Amino acid sequence: MKKLFSIIFILIFILLFLKACIKQDSSESSCGCKIHSVRENINYPDKNKNVVLNGIDYLQSQAPVGKFGGQVVISTIGEGPKTFNPCNTKDATSATMAGILYEGLLTTEPRTGEVVPQLAKSFEIIGNDYIIYLRKGIKWSDNTPITADDVIYTYNDIVFKGLGNPSTMDAMMIEGNLPKLTKVDDYTVKFTTSKPFAPFLRQLTYPIVPKHYFKPYSDKGASVFNAFLNPNTNPKTIVSNGPFKLKEYVAAQRVVFERNPNYYKINLENKRLPYIDKLIYLIVGDTNNEILKFEAGEIDVIGLKGDSVARYKSRENSSDFKVYNLGPDTGTLFITINLNKRTDKNGKPYVQTKKQKWFGDKNFREAIDWAIDRKNMVQNIAFGVAEPLFTPESLNSIYLNKSIKGHEKNLAKAKEALNKSGFKFRNGILYDSEGNRVEFDLYTNAGNLERESLGVMIKQDLEELGMKVNFKPVEFNSLVNKLTNTLDWDMVIMGLTGSPLEPHDGKNVWTSNGSLHMFNMRNEKAESYIFPWEQELDKIFEEGALKLTFEERKPIYDRYQEIIYEEKPIIYLYSPTRISAIRKKIKNVFPTPLSGLLYNLDEIWVD
Repeated sequence: MKKLFSIIFILIFILLFLKACIKQDSSESSCGCKIHSVRENINYPDKNKNVVLNGIDYLQSQAPVGKFGGQVVISTIGEGPKTFNPCNTKDATSATMAGILYEGLLTTEPRTGEVVPQLAKSFEIIGNDYIIYLRKGIKWSDNTPITADDVIYTYNDIVFKGLGNPSTMDAMMIEGNLPKLTKVDDYTVKFTTSKPFAPFLRQLTYPIVPKHYFKPYSDKGASVFNAFLNPNTNPKTIVSNGPFKLKEYVAAQRVVFERNPNYYKINLENKRLPYIDKLIYLIVGDTNNEILKFEAGEIDVIGLKGDSVARYKSRENSSDFKVYNLGPDTGTLFITINLNKRTDKNGKPYVQTKKQKWFGDKNFREAIDWAIDRKNMVQNIAFGVAEPLFTPESLNSIYLNKSIKGHEKNLAKAKEALNKSGFKFRNGILYDSEGNRVEFDLYTNAGNLERESLGVMIKQDLEELGMKVNFKPVEFNSLVNKLTNTLDWDMVIMGLTGSPLEPHDGKNVWTSNGSLHMFNMRNEKAESYIFPWEQELDKIFEEGALKLTFEERKPIYDRYQEIIYEEKPIIYLYSPTRISAIRKKIKNVFPTPLSGLLYNLDEIWVD
């Protein structure tokens, strides 16, 4: 009976997702061009199937059969990956690169959002037990069999010990308890949770790593493990299970992947995928360089910013590329404010600085929110190809709290909020109640032209309130170190990837002990002061995970969005519409609003 209930719950959730997804109809943007939905004129293939050949459990693609050979060139903005260790990624570029090398037990079906097998052949749920049946006969890139021992090692020795990025450990914790993992046989494992846990299946998308290759490094502790698979690693030594192997990395220039001949996915003719021989990521410094390289034919796909959409769309019919509208971005773009109010180990507060007093003042944060001109950002930075955002859930999230309407810029409201806390204006300059001029630093990652433009605009908006804002773009690693280690920052323009299907994936951001709780971090040096609304967030993310239906969970996660909107530790800016151009020579492209353009790199081929 319990098994039947679990299956019914999963089916209901999938149907609710399909019903709740935002419709991607053709739309007229302010750029003056009609941008068509990705759902138009696309014949999506059936779902992948399991096929047994010579005792090996393959996953068979149902996409049309393509040609083998050739290469696809993509770009990445910034300085390139910081690591190839899939357990230690803390930035989008590294996560993308590691995701090409390593896959998990389960994955998300790109159209429906359903959790489906990947390295696993199948799974079943019996009460609080999640039984995973692995594919037999599949191998790592060095020809070593992939078995239950690799799964046991990945979770027990890495995830459950918090090695690398502890986000998955945070997300799998149920009232302080981690699941129990046992080996049933060489190709079967069983996870047991302490209570029914709605987000659990999605946690099993975590990449499985080879025990024989990783264990010598994880056994030596966190510092050694975190340095493992750094960009200086010899590509020939890396053992992986994804569709491609790492062939070459040239710092600040390119990352080259080559076909993995041991990949477990096959086409309709039972030939091993992927089709292409090479997948190349060119490392470009900024979006201007990216556009130049696409125009020169050096890269095959590009995400278009608002100012480029009209021009590319007008050229589409006579060009070698096609433009796709992928809908609202699944991530978020925001300003985060440093609320750290440190205490020593005896619980005695340190003397607060003037900045800590400002940032900890809700009226001060409200003033910043009222002063920001999102409409201007959408028009002049995103060129109309975006919408203002006011919640931590993206605009295509099935959990979006639509009752939060937001507001336009209102300097009178901003000044009213400042007056409540004793701030004074003299000759157009803002001072606090103790006579200190309001001056602080605003950071973002250098090279991201969109965020740099936002920094300039926000600086101008806040200077209208008499604030002096020192805008400082810095190298990404330095910025991450400030946010999570030194805590030496004031405000930061950042972005986070997200899931439109599962708010619990953000637990590490919103719970008070989360590894990405950047606005009020805890670390080993001192415990942070926890605001009452943070305590409520802790309860919300415990309660929400233990409810099993969408109807039960939705009001819980509505409340967390209300708290963030009311307290404003993070102030959201806007949500870009994802519009991309891709060369027409690339086939088996089946973009979806949920998964984007090139989620199926193992199936694409070049004509």
